[in-house]
Amino acid sequence: MSKAVGNAVVRNKVKRRLRHLVRDRLDRLPAGSLVVVRALPCAGDADHDQLARDLDAALERLLGGVPRGCNPPGAVTGGGIAAGPRNPGRDPGGSAQ
Repeated sequence: MSKAVGNAVVRNKVKRRLRHLVRDRLDRLPAGSLVVVRALPCAGDADHDQLARDLDAALERLLGGVPRGCNPPGAVTGGGIAAGPRNPGRDPGGSAQ
């Protein structure tokens, strides 16, 4: 955890709160999942309820909610970019003949 979150006492308090909050939400994650929770500098000033709301929002985005301002996978955006191969003219195997 970055020192930008606060001094050692604040960082440990945030770490304990986040561990507790994640422990209560582990059943929402698929079996075998690995999750990294990163505390931003404002987490040092956040209370328990705010950390819980932020964690719930992050897990919702992670587990299938569409992030705000983003299009669903495969949707054509204003730039005309759709999901698909990056280089459709190249052989995906990489063999140059």
